[in-house]
Order: sequence, then C-alpha cells, then structure tokens
Amino acid sequence: MPTAPDLRDRLTAAGQGRLAGVIDNAAPEDAAALVDQLAELDLALIGRLVAQFVGRGDPSGASGALTPPDAVPLPQTPAERARETGARARGDSALRAGEVGLVLLAGGQGTRLGFEGPKGTFPFGTVRGTTLFAHHAAKVAALRARYDARLPLCLLTSPANDAETRAAFADADWFGLDPDSVSFVVQGALPAVDATTGEILREAPGRLALSPDGHGGVFLALRRSGALDWLVAAGARTVFTFQIDNPLTSVADPVFLGYHRDAGADMSNLAVRKERPDERVGVIARRDGTTVVVEYSDLDDATASAEAPDGGLVLWAGNVATHLIEIPFARRLTDGGLQLPYHRALKKVPYLDEDGRLVQPDAPNAYKFETFIFDALPRAAASITVEIARDEQFSPIKNATGADSPATCRRDMNRLYARWLAAAGVTVARGADGEPVDLEIDPRLALDAGEAQARLAGHPPITGPTALTPS
Repeated sequence: MPTAPDLRDRLTAAGQGRLAGVIDNAAPEDAAALVDQLAELDLALIGRLVAQFVGRGDPSGASGALTPPDAVPLPQTPAERARETGARARGDSALRAGEVGLVLLAGGQGTRLGFEGPKGTFPFGTVRGTTLFAHHAAKVAALRARYDARLPLCLLTSPANDAETRAAFADADWFGLDPDSVSFVVQGALPAVDATTGEILREAPGRLALSPDGHGGVFLALRRSGALDWLVAAGARTVFTFQIDNPLTSVADPVFLGYHRDAGADMSNLAVRKERPDERVGVIARRDGTTVVVEYSDLDDATASAEAPDGGLVLWAGNVATHLIEIPFARRLTDGGLQLPYHRALKKVPYLDEDGRLVQPDAPNAYKFETFIFDALPRAAASITVEIARDEQFSPIKNATGADSPATCRRDMNRLYARWLAAAGVTVARGADGEPVDLEIDPRLALDAGEAQARLAGHPPITGPTALTPS
C-alpha cells in the first residue's frame, strides 16, 4: 500500500520518512491500520518534540527560588472559621445555580495494583467491594440531590480503557446517573520515539507504540470533543477536576469553590500538608511571582527538607491533583493547540526492529511525551491554593502494597466513617489493634460528617463489618 503523497510529505517534514517506507512495504491491513493511527496524530508537533528533546538535555526543567504558595490554611482562629463559613456559602450558591461541571480523570489502568481493567473498576470497598466508579458516581448523585442541580459529569478515559469504561457504566445502569448527564472524552495519545534517532516506534506490524499524552491533555480533549461546549450548555462556568484513585475526594467542595470565586481565579489547587520531606507528591509553590507545581523528583534534598521558623517544611503544600478551572481559561489554553509545555520520560518500550522482530529492551530506549495539568498554573491571571485535612480528603490508591495502597485507603476510610458515626452518637466496635471494624457509608446516605450526624443519630451500635446504604 503506497503511502499517500501528502502523508509522505508530512512524515518527511517531521523527520519520520523511514516510516513512510515501512508503510509502503507492510501488508495491506497493517498499512491501513498505521495510516489510520497517523491520521490522529499531529505530526508537526511530533517533529517539534523530537527536535526539542532527542539528543539534547531536558529543556523543560525550570530554575529559580521556590517559596510557599499563597494559600488558605485550615482554619484555626474565629476569624479564619468565619472566612471559611463565608466561602462555603458562596460555593453553595454556585453549586445550587448549577455553575459547576465535574471532570473525573479516569484514564489509568489497574496494572500497578495487579488488577486487570480500568482503575475505576477496582473494588476497593471494605464491605461490599464497591468500585471506584460506583463510589464517585454515588458522590455525584448525592451532590446533585443536595443542590438540586444538573452538575454534568465528564470522564476522561484513554484509548486503552475507553471501551471498557463505557461498558462498565452501561452494565451498571450508569450507577444511577442520568446517561444524558454523563459524557466520555478520550485522552489524546503520542507515539514513543527512539531515544537516539527520534524515529516513531511500532509495537506490532500494524500498531504504533502509543501512550496517553498526560493529564494536561484534558484541556485539548475537552475542547476537541465538544465537551467544553456541552458543559457550558448545561450551565457550567467552572470545572472541578479530580482523580479516580482518591476515594476521599470531596467532589466540588463548596469551601474550595467559594475561595476560588473570591480570588477571581482562573485555576486553583487543593493541598495537603506534607508528612515528610521525601513524600512522593509534588509541591505547590511560588517561583518568579507565579504559582507552580514541582515534582518531588525535581527537588534536591536540601530544598525539600528546608524548615520554616515553626519547624514545619517551607515547601509544605503537597499537590493532590485536584483543581477548579474556569472554562474561558481552558479555551485560552487550547487556542491554536495546547498551550502547555511537553515533558519527556525515558522508558523501556518494546519495539519492532528493521527485520520486524519484537525487541524487549533491557534498558530504557525510548522517549514518551506528556503534558501536566498543573503546568497551566503559571498562565493563570490569578490562582489560590486551599489546604485540606489529609485524613478527611486524601488517601490515594496508587500502589499494590505499602503507602498509598488499597490497604491504607481502606484503613483511612474506616477511620473517617468511624469518626462520623461517633459524632452521630453511634458506637463502633474496634479490633485488638484499636482500628474500627470495616465500614462503608454510601454517599447517597451521607455525603459528609454533617449529613451522617443528621441521618444516623440513633442508629444501633455497630458490632461488625457494616455497609450503611439509603433505605
């Protein structure tokens, strides 16, 4: 199947002329598949990325002194608590007016958890084995009921899990959500390139070695798919973006929303106070007058460990990858293409050699390219960071064992629900280790401590593993 002249010209201009020859000599079905994949790629962008990254040092790194972010701390004084009350009232008003859209970043697979399938189908619940999708959908349903508002939901999927994600929702009858209020948006993909030559790699005769373009791609995916227009048509002016792997997320937290609106911010962040200097979370900070997020791997030990006068960390604000973003700002970031820097990652990528044999490299051999959502922060005219309590809103599921694993998340959720029940006057049994028995509280029964206190007061003592659901 000869390569079409226009595609040959674009491949050549992007430094990928060899791939045109591969297509010329491939079996018809493989050639057609490769052409279809290339049609979805911005070859000019790939050419720029190869020129920028291959054979050069990483130009995406930044320098300059880092200082703590402009942040709203957890309230400690009467004045701070009054400010929080005001922010909550303004956030409640915006939610009641239906001015918020929800964007769940759900493109990941459960591979690191030893689980096959989209991470959202992982059964993390301690009693019923509730999946992450079901849990977040229940939160969305509860939020809509509380505010009597549409609050449309977009799920950002990836090419690897889009079909399975849609099937999971269909099989579960959309987890009780109105199908018309949910939209699926597929994340973009970029090819891996040889770290020496910059040539696009193939992982099979008719398949390029593609990987997601990073969570920064959410902006372009929302715009190209028409989802931004769909959100606006539903009444949204602000979007709340959150991660599939954090069940403790307070979806569209009204306090966060109120502070964001008060600041007139384009984009805002939630933060937890880091537990130790080497905790594997990025930090939110200020550099050269703008808000930035710096990956933990980019911090030297002295900077990460620097102490403030009160004995805490100078760079205390751990990034939980949860944001509020104004839709006009998202549009500006995608005018003429994605206005974010790209980053490279050196990885081991299996590939076909010149003889068509699959090579399993024993050392990193290829660059993958991605964008980060937080790189939009320096482009925001205004931004604010709001501290949240870790034990109430942050316990991600990232690893199969150890820190940030299903076990630690289940422990943290049991503790959270036990506190809610105790505040409602409900006794909860504990094991010999002092930990509460396994608990699940369906968000549609109680979305927060206040609702739990109102709806569960007078409940009989809990003596064993218990799931509390709406009657």
